[in-house]
Amino acid sequence: MKTDKDLQSDIMAEMDWEPSIHSQDVGVSVHEGVVTLTGTVPTYFEKWATEAAVKRVAGVRGVAEELTVNLMADHQRNDTDIAKSLANALDWSVLVPEGKVTNTVSNGWVTLSGEVPWKYQSDAAYSAVRNLMGVKNVVNQIVVKSPAVSTQDVRTKIEEALKRGAVKETRDIQIEAANGKVTLHGKVHSWDERDNAGHAAWSAPGVTKVENDLLVSF
Repeated sequence: MKTDKDLQSDIMAEMDWEPSIHSQDVGVSVHEGVVTLTGTVPTYFEKWATEAAVKRVAGVRGVAEELTVNLMADHQRNDTDIAKSLANALDWSVLVPEGKVTNTVSNGWVTLSGEVPWKYQSDAAYSAVRNLMGVKNVVNQIVVKSPAVSTQDVRTKIEEALKRGAVKETRDIQIEAANGKVTLHGKVHSWDERDNAGHAAWSAPGVTKVENDLLVSF
């Protein structure tokens, strides 16, 4: 088991190793495996990339992300320009259903809304806009709505997907499914396994909501 000091050192090394992270103004503190990130970054993408880098480090049990996006002068854009760029980015993505997602912008904070049949389409919309200049934050309020399927069929398909995928131990994962909502309970060995389990749940036909309550245990 890593000490908090060892974990802090590994996290800072991973952030230095990640080429898309440039900010030197990020503070990292660790308490009992839970990481708190503070400070500023120059873009929203870097905020996202920093959190993703931290989750790749073995031993991280949780992340409290308190970073602030402090845009550089040449990245400043007004909300109208940002909204136009967002609309174009969504229109140009082949994964986002045409006319199903809209955006609103207030002081660089973006809210995505709409309704799509699959979670990957919601994720694609988020990915399409998080890298754009002038964006300070993205709130994804897109609703996933699919045709209803039987609860047992949803549970069975998720269990099969977990067994096929990169989740080492499925016996520690409990699946609850009802009315399109899936809840995952139990333990996994890494953030990747937790994310993979969530992805498997979202990929089942008929799933409209997933609550991933899996704990990362080492």
